[in-house]
Amino acid sequence: MQKQIVKIFSFLLPSAMTRFAYKQLTNPQIRKLRPNELVTLDKAQKEKISFKGFDIQTYHWPGGPDSILLIHGWEGQAGNFSDIIERLIQEGYSVYAFDGPSHGFSSRGRTSLFEFSDLVGLMVERTGVKKLISHSFGGVATVYGLYKNPVHTIDKYLLLTSPDRFLDRIEGVSAQVGITDKVKQRLIRRLEEEAQLNVEALNISSFAPQLDVKKAMIIHDKGDKVIPIAQSKSIHRNWPVCDFVEIEGTGHFRILRTDFVIDKVVSFLEE
Repeated sequence: MQKQIVKIFSFLLPSAMTRFAYKQLTNPQIRKLRPNELVTLDKAQKEKISFKGFDIQTYHWPGGPDSILLIHGWEGQAGNFSDIIERLIQEGYSVYAFDGPSHGFSSRGRTSLFEFSDLVGLMVERTGVKKLISHSFGGVATVYGLYKNPVHTIDKYLLLTSPDRFLDRIEGVSAQVGITDKVKQRLIRRLEEEAQLNVEALNISSFAPQLDVKKAMIIHDKGDKVIPIAQSKSIHRNWPVCDFVEIEGTGHFRILRTDFVIDKVVSFLEE
């Protein structure tokens, strides 16, 4: 019933519904962390940094000289990596992470994938890491962030599921809200005017081959219901330095806390 009402208002008040959809797209929801995720965050050295009007929560688990930066997905947060963090600490790595703008324990406000991407570039520069792990739409933010900051060489980059097209995020929100195609096109034009780029051209498969990444790998569950595995396969086909591992039984979120996946993560980092 709600979607039917939204569709009616999309025809009657397209400008107002464009603003409504824009608000949904730029105000991520915060999901509650599990107790073990909070325990892992409590072990970290924490620091708040200022970034484009946000107070960004950063985390550091000190270890050996080999360091890694973790980039969570849209509507995710650093604590989602808790099982991976605990294993990396055991393996002697120094681990860095952060909560994106309006995510996790960072301050709230209207934000976008483009701000998220700029923050990734800043965190790579601040930490000096040569190894990255991203989850879900964190892959889009990371690839675009590295593309905009080409001075950084990355030795290893592991993507735990990844969309290919930013447009899919817009289409997903549009379908969830129930707006019409006309309103969706208005929304896309607004985003393009703000970011000064063609949203349809913002594809990982286009940008990734241009990055200074020595070795990459994508691990994706074939039963992922949030991001179809075909999107990761598209990236893999177009990225010569990228390997692809298809798994099953973890879905989109449990991939972050499944032992055999974490084993693959560590093996990739150490090979």
